[in-house]
Amino acid sequence: MAEHLHEPEGERGRGSGWGWFFAWLAIAVAVGLLVKTFVATPYVVPTGSMRDTIVEGDTLLGERVSLYFGDPEAGDIVTFDSPLDGETLIKRVIAVGGQTVDLVDGSVYVDGERLDEPYTEGKPSYSLSDLPGSAGIEYPYEVPEGCVWVMGDNRTDSKDSRYFGAVGVDDVTSRALFIYWPLDHIGAL
Repeated sequence: MAEHLHEPEGERGRGSGWGWFFAWLAIAVAVGLLVKTFVATPYVVPTGSMRDTIVEGDTLLGERVSLYFGDPEAGDIVTFDSPLDGETLIKRVIAVGGQTVDLVDGSVYVDGERLDEPYTEGKPSYSLSDLPGSAGIEYPYEVPEGCVWVMGDNRTDSKDSRYFGAVGVDDVTSRALFIYWPLDHIGAL
């Protein structure tokens, strides 16, 4: 008969708890990365270009899922990769591909209609084409198909499409859903 080797009773199962722990940890990390890559991701707002809707230091959640099913629409607040340096920016979509944007006497017009923009708190919207490094946008400007025209709500302190031009919808990384930090700023966008 074959002789069976047995572990002592106290040694059985030792190490298997750590194996399960590391397996679950790896699964949790993988799920977290998948969620961040394909579903939702947090963003910390670095500048005041969206003040007072969103202020510096606010942390918000941006969702990605809806972008798989449709392009951003006018009024959406989106994050995107800056055409200037690849930094993640957050702005409001003002117009989409095929629409015409014009700036007249500090007001924004899309397809000839003056926009009602209470979120700008009356700040004027002027061209930024005369600033060094700008794309030299001329108005009226027709937004190319597959692009969006974005502007910060704080119009007097925002380098946006008026400066760098339209943003490709492929560069839009999320639609902003809500601010969750700091606690006194919590709210839907």
